[in-house]
Amino acid sequence: MRTERFQFTGGDGHKLAATLDRPDGDPVAFALFAHCFTCGMNVLAARRIAAALAEKGIALLRFDFTGLGASEGEFANSTFSSNVDDLVRAADHLRDTYQAPALLIGHSLGGAAMLAAADRIPEAKAVVTIGAPADPAHVTGLFRERIADIRKHGEIEVQLAGRPFRIKREFLDDIAEHNLAQKIAHLRKALLVMHAPTDNTVGIDNATRIFVAAKHPKSFVSLADADHLLSDTRDAAYVAHVIAAWMERYIDVAPATAAEAGAQPRQVVVQETRQGKFQQQVSVGPHRLIADEPASVGGQDTGPNPYDLVLSGLGACTAMTMRMYADRKSLPLDRVTVTLRHSKIHAEDCEACETATGLLDRIERIIAIEGELDPEQRARLMEIADKCPVHKTLTSEIHIVTRAAD
Repeated sequence: MRTERFQFTGGDGHKLAATLDRPDGDPVAFALFAHCFTCGMNVLAARRIAAALAEKGIALLRFDFTGLGASEGEFANSTFSSNVDDLVRAADHLRDTYQAPALLIGHSLGGAAMLAAADRIPEAKAVVTIGAPADPAHVTGLFRERIADIRKHGEIEVQLAGRPFRIKREFLDDIAEHNLAQKIAHLRKALLVMHAPTDNTVGIDNATRIFVAAKHPKSFVSLADADHLLSDTRDAAYVAHVIAAWMERYIDVAPATAAEAGAQPRQVVVQETRQGKFQQQVSVGPHRLIADEPASVGGQDTGPNPYDLVLSGLGACTAMTMRMYADRKSLPLDRVTVTLRHSKIHAEDCEACETATGLLDRIERIIAIEGELDPEQRARLMEIADKCPVHKTLTSEIHIVTRAAD
């Protein structure tokens, strides 16, 4: 897992400290995490979830809300609405720099904020809440004995988790205005509710209210014996792995090939046969094949030429990736046929290319899909074709290291 640290601008203009935990390869999707009230992005649950999702190829953005951790601003000036705005701006940042989050995860009050923000992040397909209150006003129970003083004086200092925080009257007024049940009822995204029956901070009845208010698809997982903050590393790890497994049903993730999954890549050896001008023997593990050039350029045409082999790799990878996706999603795909052609074109004939002058390579890939699939399934399979690892390699920057043999 690789970690990137940066800042983005929150809803009120302050710079918010953020971390993006990425898999070692290219992410197949992005997720957004909202931490608990007065916590921070480095809470154990967030770090565990980030690591588990990275193993699945998912990148996770976590950040400190305004006035917390390394983020700018005053905590006393933040409200539930400003937290929701910060989440939306975090999603905007992902959309602008990488891609919008497909998965939203919120812990405690962060879960309530994520439910409130979900309809403003249209690309998100699934939401997870961990120990979340069904009503954001529930958080005022942490300082209920001081509410009258807050109302009277406008702002006072309270002790939360052994630390001092200033709470303003505006926070109370804002949090009372939110109708989270209505938001949940119109979520229109897959929902996973995770809650500990023994949670003494946010009671299990909150999970019931969230679950009942939501429409299907929805799921519930009981976090037996866990505390509210998931302070036991085993509980945090369990939550992380359940989320990683659950989200695959609702978020399209192109399955990894054996090479991407960590299998040892096989060495390819190419050696002249000295029969004819160009003929080569290609050895790939136990497999042998001949490469050659057509007679028109001085070869014997006893095998595919180098560009034929490149196209073969792209075509095979495309069909394999589509087949793996179709099987995982139980799509009625009968057969995939990929036809490819390589040519040289003038750069000025390619509107989408960065190169402006001269000749450049063009690969035309025509995919025939057989099976009783509806238009949406066919369109999704065509999108998956571009996720094949060879396609990604050919369209990314490639570093080739050449050295003399010992």
